Amino acid sequence: MGWGRLGFQPCLSVATGNFPVISGLFPACYISLATYTGAVVDEEYWPGKKFGLPMEGPRSTPTYLRRVVGLGLDWAIAVGISVLFFDYNGLWTLAIFILLQMVGGLLLAGSPGHLVTGMRIAPIRGGALGVLPPLIRPLLVALVIPAVMVDEDQRGVHDRLVGTILVRR
Repeated sequence: MGWGRLGFQPCLSVATGNFPVISGLFPACYISLATYTGAVVDEEYWPGKKFGLPMEGPRSTPTYLRRVVGLGLDWAIAVGISVLFFDYNGLWTLAIFILLQMVGGLLLAGSPGHLVTGMRIAPIRGGALGVLPPLIRPLLVALVIPAVMVDEDQRGVHDRLVGTILVRR
């Protein structure tokens, strides 16, 4: 009794993405969403390409790990200040976090965590960051949901609303 009669087919090439089909009823599991939606997929696309940003190095978009470490550093600073001065009050911790983001954004185009991890906030249109984006962006980050809803350029809703993108220094 051969495996072919049971619905199994040999894998032709893992490298080209031809994965075995277990049954004639179920297609292979690795099928691009573009196959079903008809979307055109640019195989040479990287986050930030449509804004003229390089794939890697300075002015490229940072990895999620770098972003999370920067956010963690900012939160740790806020917690430390809150413990020292406000008896670790949650509302004060959040207020300090937002204030760190605002002051850092206004003065240095990035929070202390951004700067330590080699990131900065850049306006999409180019030029100076301005006053409103560093003031509005931290308020949206504090809501959490806008920060985790990202697009193909790794920009959260908070970045899209104020016209900014996080880039590497």
